Amino acid sequence: MSSHTQVVETYIEGFRRSDHKMILDCVTDDVIWDLKGYKWLQGKAAFDAEIENDATPGPPTLTIVRMIEEGDTVVLIGDGEGSLKDGGRFYFTFCDVFDFTGDKISRLETYQVNLLGSFESP
Repeated sequence: MSSHTQVVETYIEGFRRSDHKMILDCVTDDVIWDLKGYKWLQGKAAFDAEIENDATPGPPTLTIVRMIEEGDTVVLIGDGEGSLKDGGRFYFTFCDVFDFTGDKISRLETYQVNLLGSFESP
C-alpha cells in the first residue's frame, strides 16, 4: 500500500469514528473540498465544520469498494449508510478524488448519490 492510499484509509477511518483530528491531520491547511452539486469549501476550518451534520447524528458506516492510484491522485469508490435525526436510515454510494501535495490531501472532489432502500456491495 502506498503512502497516499494509507492516508486515504486513515481519512476514511476518521469519518467512521467521527474523529475530527484524525481527518484534519490528513489534509493541508488550505485544502479544497468540492462537494459536487452541493458545496465548495476551502481551508481546515470550513472542512472541519462540514465533517458532521445535525440531521445525521453519529458516524456513518463506510465501505471502500475500490481504490485506484495514479501519480499524486487517489480515486476511492465506496458505499455508505447512516442514521437520520428522526430515526430513519439513509444510504449512498460515493466516489472521492483525492489530490495530494506531499503526503497530505490538498484537494478533494466528492461525488455522492443518495439511494433508496438498502444495498449490498458485490
